[in-house]
Amino acid sequence: MTIQAPAKVNLVLRILAKRADGYHDIETLMVPVSLSDELDVEVSTGTGIQIVCDDPDIPVDSSNLIWQATDVFVRHTGLTFLTRVVLKKHIPHGAGLGGGSSDAAALLKALDNLHGTNLGVQQLERLASVIGSDVPFFIRGRPAFCRGRGELMEESGEIPSAHLLLVKPPFPVSTREAYQACSARGAMAATRPGAQYLGGTELLNDLEAPVFKKFLLLPVIKAWLLEQEEVTSAMMSGSGSTLFAVLRNGAGTLGHRAKARFGQHLWTSEVVLNPPAAEL
Repeated sequence: MTIQAPAKVNLVLRILAKRADGYHDIETLMVPVSLSDELDVEVSTGTGIQIVCDDPDIPVDSSNLIWQATDVFVRHTGLTFLTRVVLKKHIPHGAGLGGGSSDAAALLKALDNLHGTNLGVQQLERLASVIGSDVPFFIRGRPAFCRGRGELMEESGEIPSAHLLLVKPPFPVSTREAYQACSARGAMAATRPGAQYLGGTELLNDLEAPVFKKFLLLPVIKAWLLEQEEVTSAMMSGSGSTLFAVLRNGAGTLGHRAKARFGQHLWTSEVVLNPPAAEL
């Protein structure tokens, strides 16, 4: 079967405190966008998992969350089978867009469907939480406030649809390193050129300050985006390195101008925030 794995952006990301287990307590508002990876999933007799990916930078061993999702599903159900996944990547890695987490959630849903195990949303979310903090969000893939380390979710139905331009320079940001650099003092030091809003939601990201301090190109790109006529607001998503610009209408030539300004290796994609479920 073929299943889509949508990306997300964080409209809000507050870092509250470091936990005893090494994670951080957070409050975040995650919203899906109309950019997706595609997984072709087949199961057959045998054991193990085979991952084929069109992006050579994506590992296809046990470090891939798809592999880990299969392992979690097998351990929970006790089933024995061979999984083959052909992964077509459209979401860049190390981007703060949740591509790996979304792929893992999509694989869990695909295996549940193919085996007829009917685990249900809540059980799938519990399995997803074993894999990673963002993975449970992608089981439903609807706007949600996420707390704890990200696994405690409350759906939010008040997010308007909007056009965004995603902009990512040619380097990833390690989520682990971003959080390690974010002390309580560093989080509070995040600076913005005045409050920014999308509908009634104030946009903020406590990881901007520590990430911008290390990756000096990111605040330069953000400042440039905010100067453009098409842009109403701009912010980093998650731990980066992707910035998203909220657009008045469409992007027009903004993506081309961004590449002309910062180099052709810049990745850009115009997407819809909170698209209808049929488009995910």
